[in-house]
Amino acid sequence: MAIQRQSKKVKELVLDNCRSNEGKIEGLTDEFEELEFLSTINVGLTSVANLPKLNKLKKLELSDNRISGGLEVLSEKCPSLTHLNLSGNKIKDLSTIDPLKKLESLKSLDLFNCEVTNLNDYRDNVFKLLPQLTYLDGYDKEDKEAPDSDAEGYAEGLDDEDDEDEDGAEEDYDEDAAPGEEDDDDEDVEEEEDEEGGEEEEEDLSGEEEEEDDLNEGEEEEDDFDEERGQKRKRDPEDEDDDDDEDD
Repeated sequence: MAIQRQSKKVKELVLDNCRSNEGKIEGLTDEFEELEFLSTINVGLTSVANLPKLNKLKKLELSDNRISGGLEVLSEKCPSLTHLNLSGNKIKDLSTIDPLKKLESLKSLDLFNCEVTNLNDYRDNVFKLLPQLTYLDGYDKEDKEAPDSDAEGYAEGLDDEDDEDEDGAEEDYDEDAAPGEEDDDDEDVEEEEDEEGGEEEEEDLSGEEEEEDDLNEGEEEEDDFDEERGQKRKRDPEDEDDDDDEDD
């Protein structure tokens, strides 16, 4: 696959699984002056002789190709290399990697799945051959694993997402709790309304009782009045009789 767009400002370029033509990748030229990371995994390379001059390149991924030698050109074309991955290539002996001595800034070299890793004292001999190395196949001389900045960044991103999820869950919990509090408030309001309603009913009942008492008192007064009138009527005839006797 040809590179369609070229830019002098490009710093990272991934061409994995593209097909090379006679060790060349069309469009990959020395115009990529600012390139710092180049990945050409599984592109069918048999040699690095046709790589363009990339003075600022720091990380070069060449795994899963068919490279068996010719690494001496790297010190000329990529003098600033710090990380080189040659895993899964046809590197069989230490002499093949001997030219990497000239890469003075090289700190990390990967040779996984290369036949050279089957040699006796492979690790010790590579560290002796390339004293500038800090990590070989992801581990230093004391077998301490190399920090993976990309993996750490990714992990940090996941931690941030987890924190956000937790924060979101707490917010959701608070939101879920809020309706319960509102329900409690509603219940309190209902209780208050019931109490007020009860007081109003009591007032209504007391009002009715007062009205009944007033009515009863009125009836009693009427009864008393009627009784007085009846007694008066009874007395009047007698009085009249007395008056008649006196006249006689």
